[in-house]
Amino acid sequence: MIVQLRYGFRLYPSAGQRVALARAFGCARAVYNDALRARETARAAGLPFPTSGDLSKLLITEAKKTPERAWLADVSAVVLQQSLRDLDAAYRNFFDGLKGKRPRMGAPRYRSKRDTRQSVRFTANARWSLTSGGKLRLPKIGDVGVRWSRNLPCVPSSVTVIRDSAGRYFASFVVETDSEALPPVQPEIGVDLGLTHFAVLSDGTKIDSPRFLRRAEKRLTKTQRDLSRKKKGSANRAKARVKVARAHVRVADARREFHHQLSIRLIRENQAVAVEDLAVKGLARTRLAKSVHDTGWSRFVAMLEYKAARYGRTFVRIGRFEPTSQVCSACGVKDGPKPLAVREWTCPACGAGHDRDVNAAVNVALAAGLAVSARGAQVRPAYVPAPRGETGTHPKLTPTAAAQQAGISAPQLQGGEEVKRAVPPGGRRGGAAVRAGAATHAGPTVPRWP
Repeated sequence: MIVQLRYGFRLYPSAGQRVALARAFGCARAVYNDALRARETARAAGLPFPTSGDLSKLLITEAKKTPERAWLADVSAVVLQQSLRDLDAAYRNFFDGLKGKRPRMGAPRYRSKRDTRQSVRFTANARWSLTSGGKLRLPKIGDVGVRWSRNLPCVPSSVTVIRDSAGRYFASFVVETDSEALPPVQPEIGVDLGLTHFAVLSDGTKIDSPRFLRRAEKRLTKTQRDLSRKKKGSANRAKARVKVARAHVRVADARREFHHQLSIRLIRENQAVAVEDLAVKGLARTRLAKSVHDTGWSRFVAMLEYKAARYGRTFVRIGRFEPTSQVCSACGVKDGPKPLAVREWTCPACGAGHDRDVNAAVNVALAAGLAVSARGAQVRPAYVPAPRGETGTHPKLTPTAAAQQAGISAPQLQGGEEVKRAVPPGGRRGGAAVRAGAATHAGPTVPRWP
């Protein structure tokens, strides 16, 4: 199976190259805004939707001949064409959201030169290349220095040059390569994501949440306070804004590094991984919003999904309404909702004691149809209501007796292993690989292209 991957590397342009890149960013932004204005004007006048071909001829080819847009000739034409394609993608996503084909998103908006993130894309038509000295040669920009933190598996199809909010430059290469199936392994695991522990596995392993944002709050508070005291529009305020951005990107880099390391570990050690589809947007509106954003669940689950496809593993996402925290993983009795303060509970039917998070992780795996071999669990019986509201006392059954009544072998409940997740090397500054702009996709080492 062919998979499309993106490799990121840190760029170090010279002063003149930074000026040339700023010119490319500005020209691409101008063409994007001109095309958006033309389409909005046509819509307001009731005219047909202008096609990309018509806009390219009008806003690029013909515009270069006018004094007002003569500076468009100073950059590669491919950069301007890709800007129109970006606008097409924005409209397509907007209309697909209205049709229910994808989550809703807003209509395309005008780009501002004050946007903290700028990017331009070069395809094969732009004739960009890598020099023998390992530099990135871009048309009308020059040979830009690259910090190669790893090797490219094949010839890239395109490269996107990005300037982030902290003033750093990155090159993002898109490559298409065959999936790399890992040797089959036996374990299948369920993952319960949380706040106290970032992840609890169905084998009892608990991985502490690093809380990168909480640990960096003191530094962030100081830099943001310094920014608020600077005069608006001054050079000192611009410098203070960059310091705030750098403090935030350190947190984001460390979090991303942690996600990559943990996700590739789970994929390599397990044949199948199951997670719950969490309502992150809903949780982001509660008092737990900051902690939810600090964990980055959505990004982590996305990493698990694409890495499972790349390495030939099975990834299963169960519904968010599955009562994983209410059901006994031993006998299947649904004991009803429990407050978050209840971390351990005893099944009223079989008497099995459960750790709330470990029990939820086992139920995630069972709901996905996986066998939790590490805990000895097999196929659990269907949900049955808990014996509540009846007169008299209900006999408490042992786990073995309850399992025999259900017609299954009794699972062996074992204590989970408590694992303290250390901060990744360089967690304070994001690690050497992160500083180099590399998203750490673990994989085999191959000769560098070219």
